[in-house]
Amino acid sequence: MKTGISLSQLSRLVPQRRSNEWIKLNVGGTQFMTTRITLCRDRHSFLYRLCQEDHDLNSDKDDSGAYLIDRDPSYFGPILNYLRHGKLIIDNDLSEEGVLEEAEFYNITQLIELLKQRIADRKKADNIGKHVHRVLQCHEDEVTHVVSSLSDGWKFEQLINIGSNEQQAEFLCVVSRDYTNSLSTRLHFRDGREKLFQPKAANV
Repeated sequence: MKTGISLSQLSRLVPQRRSNEWIKLNVGGTQFMTTRITLCRDRHSFLYRLCQEDHDLNSDKDDSGAYLIDRDPSYFGPILNYLRHGKLIIDNDLSEEGVLEEAEFYNITQLIELLKQRIADRKKADNIGKHVHRVLQCHEDEVTHVVSSLSDGWKFEQLINIGSNEQQAEFLCVVSRDYTNSLSTRLHFRDGREKLFQPKAANV
């Protein structure tokens, strides 16, 4: 549900004389200046209530008349710019999670939704293709036991027949699991056995 308001709607809510007023904010010791109409973009936000001089906020001012807000000023920049032009721009040294935390503090609802979606999309993209595959060679009579004994998040993927010797068929059993930096090269089985993979058998 959209909660932002357009300039035409704002002009009806905020008298023209007051909408162009400049407001000073002291965020964590850093002073910002912007117009009342910018801070009033989201009617449900903390900043909108501040502009309406909501007495329930108990907002103090510094000696210059700037509203005092005890938050990180470096993360307030993206918040203010979003209110100015509706675009989310984040410097490389700032995290999306950090901006989200500030957006939630100021209760800027559309920005919160945008950041949550961007974070979810980024995490999804980061996880694409991050799987490790291992190959086990086993005899025909070992296949069932090998597959049923997998543990530690390993999953069966494929069984490849590579021929047979005089007694029975031989197979390559391909297994996979999600990649983590701490992933061991050992494949453990629930019966206590383990398999150490050589580098040449690490991927298929």
